Amino acid sequence: MGWLEFAAAYAAFFITHSLPVRPPLRPMLQTALGPRGFTLAYSALSLAALAWLIVAAGRAPWQLYVPLVAMLPVCLILALAIARPNPFSFGGALNAKFDPARPGIVRLHCHPLLLALALWATAHAVPNGDLAHLILFGTFAVFATLGTRLVDRRRQREMGDTWQKLGREVARTPLWPPSLTGDDALRLVAGLLLYATLIWLHPALIGVSPLP
Repeated sequence: MGWLEFAAAYAAFFITHSLPVRPPLRPMLQTALGPRGFTLAYSALSLAALAWLIVAAGRAPWQLYVPLVAMLPVCLILALAIARPNPFSFGGALNAKFDPARPGIVRLHCHPLLLALALWATAHAVPNGDLAHLILFGTFAVFATLGTRLVDRRRQREMGDTWQKLGREVARTPLWPPSLTGDDALRLVAGLLLYATLIWLHPALIGVSPLP
């Protein structure tokens, strides 16, 4: 019902803002109400529709869909990034084997694990509006965002000119089609399985179902 009310309020908002000012309805209303009466009536109707839209938006369960949608790319990013060469960030495995011509997920973001952490934290802050959860998830989101800059500076100091050289080579690879490596298909399947597993275990581990 929350979504139905929101859809109805959304439609009413645009109808009340568009139809009364279009011919031939506007001249008819101005004749019946007078120019000043039309302006007052139109303003009151617009404000009422806006108030209903705001209230209906608060009742709509859209907040519950934010983490449900965001966690799919989070799981895929994790699957594509964990235990893979990434000389630009922390946690990379076998960085000497990193091929800038086939950077994989690194072409999208140099710090995929921090990106996944930021998406996870931001998405979970939306439906958990109490102060404690905002502090919890907000801290993780800020940490992940600022962490990318801190890691960049540290890796640049450690790698010297190699850091910039690799960065330029990675930037020359196209974003689409992505430069997938041999096991990326299996990793994507693993990411989907991780997403399904988290949905299944969430009620038992967290005590709340992620499904609306």
